[in-house]
Amino acid sequence: MGKTLQIAMGSIAVGVVVLCMKLVAWWLTGSVALLSDALESTVNVATAIAALIAIRVAARPADAGHPYGHHKAEFFSAVLEGVMIIVAALLIMREAWLGFLEPPVLDAPVMGIAINAAAALLNAYWAHILVNRGTQLGSPALIADGKHLWTDVVTSAAVLSGVILAVATGWTLLDPLLAGLVGLNILWTGWKLTAASLSGLMDEAVPDDTLEDIRRIISDRASGAIEAHDLRTRHAGQVTFIDFHLVVDGQTTVDEAHRICDKIEQSLNARLPKAQITIHVEPEHKAKHSGVLVLSP
Repeated sequence: MGKTLQIAMGSIAVGVVVLCMKLVAWWLTGSVALLSDALESTVNVATAIAALIAIRVAARPADAGHPYGHHKAEFFSAVLEGVMIIVAALLIMREAWLGFLEPPVLDAPVMGIAINAAAALLNAYWAHILVNRGTQLGSPALIADGKHLWTDVVTSAAVLSGVILAVATGWTLLDPLLAGLVGLNILWTGWKLTAASLSGLMDEAVPDDTLEDIRRIISDRASGAIEAHDLRTRHAGQVTFIDFHLVVDGQTTVDEAHRICDKIEQSLNARLPKAQITIHVEPEHKAKHSGVLVLSP
């Protein structure tokens, strides 16, 4: 089993444990804010399952119907997570409004707060793992899942602060009021995640720093060529697609042109291990005198 799949399965297990802890905290206290926190955790479990499915689909090899592979499946998962975060935020805001109309009486607050705090710490630990490992493995689904969990950690921290204040001051309206503010923050987070994932589905180019690395590698490793132009990039899940035209002297043999392409591909793959590279070799009269100029050896 791949590392990405193992981490995705771990997310489901952690999500179920955290959800159970938060439900117990809500049951003990009757707090609307803690109920809102638990509602978001139900989304965590659902999105972790969606991420696992997307990662399994993305890992499938290319076939006749999908010659470029199934890598974009992870972006669909990330979009789904963003949408579900938005839904969770709306549910939280609804509960906050109902609590505002009829402020709850908090029971057993100390025990409920302690359990919720432990759940938040577990979430924070796992969110850190997801974002770090997702970045290392180039997995948008894991990164999205980690960012989603971080919003849950922020939510829990804010909720706990509100419940403690409500208990300390006796002002029970703080409980639903804070739940509503947290819902607004989560709504904004869900929108940003959805927008970023949709950019991936629209074949957005790689980040500027990665593009600069690609241009530098082509310039350094294309010794024997004249220039590279019409460089295009896009990323889909863990795979980066790179294609460009490489201009060589008209007297260059096919073997020599192939050797130059191999050098470029090896260096690009060292920087982007799962890159899929397409190079179109052209004779000198096709030069555009723009794009990437090749450095002399």
